[in-house]
Amino acid sequence: MNLVPLAVLLVWMANNIRVTLLNKAAFVKVDFNYPFALTCVHMACNTLGAKTYQLIRNRRASPAVSPARQNTLPMNHNSNPTQKYSKNQWVSILGFSIIFSLNIAVGNLSLRFVSVNFNQVMRSLVPAITLCWGLLVQGKQFSKNRRLSVVVVVCGVACACYGDMTFDTLGFVVTLCCVILAAAKVVASGEILTGDLKMDPVDLLSQMAPLALLQCSALSFMSGEVSSITSRWQNELSPAANPEPLVVVFASGLLSFTLNMSSLYANKLTSPLTLCIAANVKQVLMIAASTLL
Repeated sequence: MNLVPLAVLLVWMANNIRVTLLNKAAFVKVDFNYPFALTCVHMACNTLGAKTYQLIRNRRASPAVSPARQNTLPMNHNSNPTQKYSKNQWVSILGFSIIFSLNIAVGNLSLRFVSVNFNQVMRSLVPAITLCWGLLVQGKQFSKNRRLSVVVVVCGVACACYGDMTFDTLGFVVTLCCVILAAAKVVASGEILTGDLKMDPVDLLSQMAPLALLQCSALSFMSGEVSSITSRWQNELSPAANPEPLVVVFASGLLSFTLNMSSLYANKLTSPLTLCIAANVKQVLMIAASTLL
């Protein structure tokens, strides 16, 4: 029995719970109500983490090459990663980066308007959306037991949260968008990791995260978050005034790197639907943790 996919799923679930709680703490406990800026920190940490991992991996895999041998090496040796993909492939990576950044940004935004429990209940619908997409658009076939498991888990998460949900109309709409984007992200990443591109998860993250960082930075500027952070920096948000906000924000950013790495590897080793069903197991654990906290 191959235990690697199970181990990756468990790591992903643990990281997902911690990042969700830290994001909620950033908004509620330390008053860092800037979802786009928080996503920028996430993407910066993901970019740095992925590039560092690539550098270490390449140094271990490729011994030093003397200048005399350099001209005899294949053209793709130590080539720039940006030269490996065609224009259409770069369009796919760019499109995924937009879905990826919007998924995180809208997900963080939803935590400003709804309780963690309601957020998790809504997210439990992601497997159902993924299942419908696979059936209607991709033409995939799923067993009767797998379809039934999706219904059972969705209903189970909803029952676990009955009577303990806080939301308004705006929060519901934002969270619904978050759910749709989450399903789109899982499907798109599955196609990129196992389809024609067959990209390595680290390489995908290293190419996608900088693009998502630029996109979220623009959203942060346009929404007025940057000016608000600047006005509050000296008296409230700087490490000298209060180190807690930056500690929470950067802890969330660092854990988001391990979360995204484990998410992409789990998607590659299993399937988008399996990852979504595992996510619903995480929802139950998340509900229990948020209730206790």
